[in-house]
Amino acid sequence: MEEEPGTTPGPDGATVEECEDMIRRSFRTPMVKFLREHMEKAGCGVGEKFVKAVNCDKKIAGGYVRGEGIMVCSNHMITQDDVNQVVKHELIHAYDDCRAANLDWADCAHHACSEIRAGHLSGDCHYKRELLRGYMKLRGHEQVSSNSFVTSQIKFTRVHYIHTSACL
Repeated sequence: MEEEPGTTPGPDGATVEECEDMIRRSFRTPMVKFLREHMEKAGCGVGEKFVKAVNCDKKIAGGYVRGEGIMVCSNHMITQDDVNQVVKHELIHAYDDCRAANLDWADCAHHACSEIRAGHLSGDCHYKRELLRGYMKLRGHEQVSSNSFVTSQIKFTRVHYIHTSACL
């Protein structure tokens, strides 16, 4: 999944070094500061090396892995806002992992709940972001966003419909 730092980015993406700079800048945003502070208070420290820039083979923006931290796929990042969104989204997963004693990422219901929380709390499902993605529906956009976002994140279309009520 990873290549050497500084290697050529994707067609429009950033290099690992550029992405690392954007990650450092994201640490100064209010939401990222808030999430990091609350993870510290919960006993789960998030140091500078917790979030890493990597080149990814898969078409993903990033991810959280228990015990390893957050990866941001530099070759798929174009703007500072892209990096900020990934860092916020994945920090919410890390927070869920920190706080929930029995969170099982292999359990589709647990994973779906965390995806829905991360999608809504990070701003991924904000109507302006949805409009920029080409979803022109203003009324009920949260439901549409949750459906498309969760299915794209965990690849289980029916999980959202089965487990949404347990999460919300």
